[in-house]
Amino acid sequence: MKIIIIGAQAAGASAAAKAKRMNPEATIRIYEKSDIVSFGACGLPYFIGNHFTDANEMISRTPEQFQKDDIEIKTLHEVIAIDTNQKKLTVKDLNTGNCFDDSYDKLLLAVGASPIIPPFENSQLKNIFTLRNLHDGLAIKQTLSNSNIKNLIVIGAGYIGLEIAESLVALQKNVKLIQLDDRILIDAFDKQITELIEENIKQHCDLHLQERVLGFEGSHNVTHVITDKSRYPADVVIIATGVKPNNDIYKNLGIKTLANGAIITNSFGQTNMADIYAAGDCIALHHRVSHSMAYIPLATGANKLGKIVGENLGGGNCEYPGTIGTSALKVFDIEVGRTGLTESEAQKSGIPYKTVIVKDKNHSNYVAGQTSVTAKLIYHADTRVILGGQIAGGQGAALRVNTLATAIWTNLKIDELAMMDFLYAPPFSRPWDILNIAGSIAK
Repeated sequence: MKIIIIGAQAAGASAAAKAKRMNPEATIRIYEKSDIVSFGACGLPYFIGNHFTDANEMISRTPEQFQKDDIEIKTLHEVIAIDTNQKKLTVKDLNTGNCFDDSYDKLLLAVGASPIIPPFENSQLKNIFTLRNLHDGLAIKQTLSNSNIKNLIVIGAGYIGLEIAESLVALQKNVKLIQLDDRILIDAFDKQITELIEENIKQHCDLHLQERVLGFEGSHNVTHVITDKSRYPADVVIIATGVKPNNDIYKNLGIKTLANGAIITNSFGQTNMADIYAAGDCIALHHRVSHSMAYIPLATGANKLGKIVGENLGGGNCEYPGTIGTSALKVFDIEVGRTGLTESEAQKSGIPYKTVIVKDKNHSNYVAGQTSVTAKLIYHADTRVILGGQIAGGQGAALRVNTLATAIWTNLKIDELAMMDFLYAPPFSRPWDILNIAGSIAK
C-alpha cells in the first residue's frame, strides 16, 4: 500500500501518523511545498505579541521525527498535476526546479487554505502582510522590532484580525482596525454579542466599521491606507480578510466542492473520486445541527478529520461525527465563545427557533475579579432542543461554551439546563450559573 499525502500541516500530519500506526507496512510519503511542517498557525498573534519568543513552539513535529517513524516527507516539493485515471502525480522540486512523476494507491488532499487578498491598489508595497504561516509571523515580528514603526492598520475584524490587533496594542503601537461590514465577527456571532466586543475594543484602539479599503500609498514601503472615507498614515498593514481553500491542484479533477472550492467528502473523508480523500482547511465539514456542508476552517476540525482519514487510509472504517463549529476568542478584556448555530444561521437553515439572552456575573461579588457575562442561546421552537449558544464576558466566560457544546452534541433541551448540576464555588461561579438561569427563563 502506497499512500501519498499532499500537505504536511495539521490534517496531513495527523493523517500520516495515524495511518502509519494502523498499517506499519504501508509506504507513506508526504509532499509539502513549504519548508515548514506540522505548524500551528493559531499561535502567530501571540508570538508577534511576545507571549513567547521561540517560534519552534508552534511546530508540533519536525521532518526528522516523521522520518524516525518511517514516514517519508519531502519539503519544498509542490504537486503540480494529478492524473486520477493513472493514479499518478507530477511533482516539482522547488530546490532544483526539476519535475518528476510519482504514483499512489490512496491519495490525501490536505492542501489547506490561503489568505483572501481583495484587489487593493498598490498591494505590492513593502510592509503589507498577511498572517498565515511561520514566515509571515517572523517577517512581521522583525519589522516591528524597528522602533520607528508606530502606526499599524489591521484590515478585517475576524478572529485573526482581532487577535493581532490586541497583540499590536500590547506592543504600544497605534492601531486602527478597519472592517467592511457593519459589525465584527459577522459570520460567527450575533449582534447582541458583537456589540459587547466592539464596545471593549473601542477602549483600546480605533475601530472603523462599514469602511472599505481601496488601496495603499507609498513609493517603496506603504505610507498610507486609502478608504472610501479617509486616508490614514500606516507604517505596517496586516490584511486579515479571511481564507479560501487552495483548490488549484484539484479544481479541474471533477471533485465535488462548495462554491468557494471547499471539497465535499463523506463521513469517511472520501471525495467522489476513487481512492482520493481530503481533510483540513481545504474541505467542507458536515454540520450536525444544520445538516449541511459548511466551510469552518478551524484547527480542531482539521486535526480530528485528519486522524480519522489516517485511520481509513491505513485500512480502518472510521466515521467523522460532524462539527458544531465550537470556537472561542480572547480580545483585550473580554472572552467570547460560540457553538452550534447563530440566530442568523438558524434563519438561513429554515429552522423554527427561539432565543433567550441572560446577563449575569461570572462569580460571587465578594471575590475579586467579578465581571459581567452575557449568554445567548438559540433553541428549537417546537422540540426545545438547543441549537446554538454564545457567551461573552470576563474570566471563565469562554469555557462555559464547552458545556453548551456538550448539550448540543447530545440533543439536550433548553429546559434541562435549569437544574443542571453545575459546580459552585465563589471564585468560579454563583449558586445559579448563568446557564441555569437561561434554562429557567426560556419561554
